[in-house]
Amino acid sequence: MTPRGAATRYARALFDVALREQGDLDTLQRELQGFSQLLESNPALNRVLVTPSVPAAKKRAVIEALVAQSGGVTPMITRLLVLLAERDRLVLVPLLAEAFERRLMDHRHIVRAELSTAIELPADRIAALKDGLARATGRDVQLQARVDPALVGGAVARIGSTVFDGSVTTQLQKLKQSLIESAQ
Repeated sequence: MTPRGAATRYARALFDVALREQGDLDTLQRELQGFSQLLESNPALNRVLVTPSVPAAKKRAVIEALVAQSGGVTPMITRLLVLLAERDRLVLVPLLAEAFERRLMDHRHIVRAELSTAIELPADRIAALKDGLARATGRDVQLQARVDPALVGGAVARIGSTVFDGSVTTQLQKLKQSLIESAQ
């Protein structure tokens, strides 16, 4: 099984247990993300926890010490981290945090979208595009807007693997292709 697949399974299990036990999903997500960021920001700790040559018992002891020192980690996340340490799977934590966040967003019917435009748009226009994407997807949309001068004009919206491309650049490429095909 791929690391992403394994992380997704752990995330699904954590999510299902949290729903059954009425755990605070936001807290779990914050704690997972926080631990992932701790590993990312501390290369020495990361090396100790993900290196296969370090025994699982030592990794478990490090996790227990970190949890005891922080004092604010929920029992559910503590159990998960200890389980991952015992199975020598702490390398999955960043992917697990991402998978849990995706599952949480899906549960809340929220989707992330990225909007690229040639120029910066006013807030009311971005809000109108966000509403249009919400109607198209049937979900709440978290929209991240950015400027891409290479588009020349128009906009490109990405929601997962779906792309709504209304850019002038794409229209020009289609026109070029059409002219090439008609000339043959």
